[in-house]
Amino acid sequence: MDLASLRIITHDVDRLTRFYEAVTGVTATRPAPVFAELRTSTGTLAIASTATVATLGTDAPRPATNNSIIIEFLVTDVDAEFARLHDLLDDVVLRPTTMPWGNRSTLFRDPDGNLVNLFSRPAP
Repeated sequence: MDLASLRIITHDVDRLTRFYEAVTGVTATRPAPVFAELRTSTGTLAIASTATVATLGTDAPRPATNNSIIIEFLVTDVDAEFARLHDLLDDVVLRPTTMPWGNRSTLFRDPDGNLVNLFSRPAP
């Protein structure tokens, strides 16, 4: 079994897609107006409208209510990425910091409030 993707359900696919395109530098594929995919070499981040899960009724995911998942991207230089993205970020949770286990991380929230971590691992 392979993990294929993570999907964020949102009220505004265009806004969230633009945000993640800026963060990742990846241009999303848009097979339909209600759906976008940002494919990287290690996985796919999908962004979808609430319309894509409407058949689930009251069990459908609710946009902008995540309090348990962090979307993480491995980067080469956390400080450089933070500097590049700084003006785009409305909610910085953690400025670039070296964690006790050695990773360098910065955490911020996307426009829907999902927590995003850009991190690098320590040199071997």
